[in-house]
Amino acid sequence: MKKILLAGGAGYIGTELCKRLMKLDYDITVIDDLWFGNNLNPKIKLIKKDIFQVTYKELVDFDVVIFLAGVSNDPMAEFSPSENFIQNAACPAYLSYESKRAGVKRFIYASSCSVYGYTVDELYDENSPTTCSYPYGISKLQGENGVMQLADKNFSVISLRQGTVCGYSDRMRFDLVVNTMFKNAMLHNEITVNNPSIWRPIFHIQDACTAYIRAIQAPDNISGIFNVASDNYTLGQIGDIVSVEMSKLLNKEVKMHINDIKDFRNYKVSIQHAKLTLGFTSAYSVKDIIHDLFQHAGSIQNMESDKYYNIKVFESLGKI
Repeated sequence: MKKILLAGGAGYIGTELCKRLMKLDYDITVIDDLWFGNNLNPKIKLIKKDIFQVTYKELVDFDVVIFLAGVSNDPMAEFSPSENFIQNAACPAYLSYESKRAGVKRFIYASSCSVYGYTVDELYDENSPTTCSYPYGISKLQGENGVMQLADKNFSVISLRQGTVCGYSDRMRFDLVVNTMFKNAMLHNEITVNNPSIWRPIFHIQDACTAYIRAIQAPDNISGIFNVASDNYTLGQIGDIVSVEMSKLLNKEVKMHINDIKDFRNYKVSIQHAKLTLGFTSAYSVKDIIHDLFQHAGSIQNMESDKYYNIKVFESLGKI
């Protein structure tokens, strides 16, 4: 049985990934500083610790280390650029270095399609230019470069450039585009689309979990960078889908308000490399995300609580 360490595994993705890995009978340990609380199954081995305090001696028994930690979006990165570069650039480089020293076989890094920045009507693959000029995208690329340069025949490194992950998690967030629209439809019977022509790769959280599982299970000689997403959508498309589906689910009209606000991110990506090399295929759509969120709505208390917004939690921690 593979022993897997999830660094930052108590977060939005990690909480759901742990549930999936438990069903597959993997031996799972989470190291997390618990910035966003603990919603993990009590059966999960949890070590509350700053990742920079982890040494190779604690990693010796693990087969796979997955880096899910760090600053998770643009507002957090812009609130504290220094903390952003420490957590997103230095931290994964450090942990991958210690993992390699420990004899870990594979390191999996949670990268982001944000590294592509602003593109115009092109489908980007892993060889396309990375042009982001904002702190979050820059730091994710630096973290990716830091881990990828350690790859060799004895140390596999896989970087998953994720689309915008959305959907229900026991560690819920409402600062993600589809989740935000869902919340506004539930609370206000309307949604806002800031720029309908902007492209985004959207990633159902269960598809994201599947991508990590494919990366864990890939042959030992596989290393590389992989775009992973469920599909590409314009924000206008997403708004249309949310409006139609929520109007049906709520049995009343959900109106859509269109703004024309410039966005510094615009990209659509090809996931062909992940399909051919990792065997990753997506199973879900934006419509599925909406139904997933609606199904779990009864278990979410006060959707406008600060705990569902990473920047608000980050500010309360005094991270500057």
